[in-house]
Amino acid sequence: MFLSQKGGVQKKQTQDDGFSYEGVSLKYPSYTTFLGLDKDSSLRRQDILKVTEIVTPLEIETKENTNDVAEVQQIKQLPDFSKIDTTQLVRIRYPDSNQNFANELRTKLSSRSCRILHYGDSQIEGDRITAYLRNRLQHMYGGSGPGFIPLMPVYRQISAIVEPSEQWQRYAFFDPTKKKFSHKKYGAFMSVSRFTDYQKTLPDSTAIDSLPIIKASVVIGKSKKTYAKFRRFTNIGLHYGNSNFPIKISVYNNGDLIQQDSLIADGKYHQYKIRTSITPTDLKIELEGKVSADFYGLTLDGGSRVQIDNIAMRGASGTIFTRSNATTYSRMVRQLKPKIVIMQYGGNTMPYLKDSTDVDNYANRIKNQVNWIRRRAKKASFIFIGPTDMCLPVNGKMETYPLLPYLNEKLMNTCLDNNVAYWSMYNAMGGKGSMELWVDEKLTAKDYMHFTWKGTKIISELFFTALYLDLKEPDNNDEA
Repeated sequence: MFLSQKGGVQKKQTQDDGFSYEGVSLKYPSYTTFLGLDKDSSLRRQDILKVTEIVTPLEIETKENTNDVAEVQQIKQLPDFSKIDTTQLVRIRYPDSNQNFANELRTKLSSRSCRILHYGDSQIEGDRITAYLRNRLQHMYGGSGPGFIPLMPVYRQISAIVEPSEQWQRYAFFDPTKKKFSHKKYGAFMSVSRFTDYQKTLPDSTAIDSLPIIKASVVIGKSKKTYAKFRRFTNIGLHYGNSNFPIKISVYNNGDLIQQDSLIADGKYHQYKIRTSITPTDLKIELEGKVSADFYGLTLDGGSRVQIDNIAMRGASGTIFTRSNATTYSRMVRQLKPKIVIMQYGGNTMPYLKDSTDVDNYANRIKNQVNWIRRRAKKASFIFIGPTDMCLPVNGKMETYPLLPYLNEKLMNTCLDNNVAYWSMYNAMGGKGSMELWVDEKLTAKDYMHFTWKGTKIISELFFTALYLDLKEPDNNDEA
């Protein structure tokens, strides 16, 4: 133990205790580590409890309330700032070059229609964080429906019921295990579902004649386990592209045929619109064709006010946008008309960063991604949510990645310099060493990465409350 040196065995971002001799390294704790004299953080359990008790998250409603006005009035009374110490909140940082940023957000959210694209990694998978924020904002400004849902969901989500038939296959641009489309036409949602295999070369007329007609379907319904606002949607959009051969579409509601058409077979992006007078409980979309189009997904909207799309990319670092087909992305964005884009990345790149140069390069890549999207969504305001605290094992204990504070700071400065608002989830959690304590409180899973449902509500409410402070009308805005 006394032979061991502090940091004697080199790792990617850290060093374990141990010693080396003639090229052979041996990990072994030093006496200071063994006796617990070294600590990664001065945070205590009480500090984390103080963070989590700043706000009181909302629960999912058990009953639908048809009186929207009453709902909005009730929700506007929350958060109750008489019980919140706003000095303890981690606020959203806005660019110095745009003093009107928060007013622009308020104007857009108050408009007749405000679509928000929420891009992120697995931290938002299953509509986590997005759903909570959507519910809050739809209560404040109006709107209903869960927004984007893939035709073939690959993870559990509670926002709506979507049941695809067995023919469907999913191709995600961000999934390293899937074959990539040579045309790179993945649209604004960065993934595609197909009912026939993807072929790089289109079949000729002789080959088409010999192919069988494939029938595929997807059933859509409202979920009883989600927020009441999400259970009301009457504007349904089926987004597709790369359709080069005839495809028949039939739409049934409770078994009755309500629409029947042919999809446009010109290879370009289109939205097929389905309108119902009330939220369907058993809407079935049936497709028939020999060669599938690329189906980018469904949007389930209430028709006006706030809609938020949850676009989760497991394993992604937010650097794939510039590699996708710009024309298809542009056409789709022009149809969706997003007014706000939220990007939530950084966690997946953390383990691969070796030094500050790597951090600088990643931040510059994020800037390029934002600018690429901005050129296509010209009127959108951008908000970036930084990574959580993250841990790795050092000498048998979980410690914050050494480069994480610098990554958080670099991302924030890069965003602010490029007219992007920034909210530090790392600081909101409590900063260095907070992840281990959130795990102890069962607010994050034992993978030291993903929030539990309880933790999701707390971190989402922390973000919403910070946003709400800036969205309140100036004459009603209490001093923090």
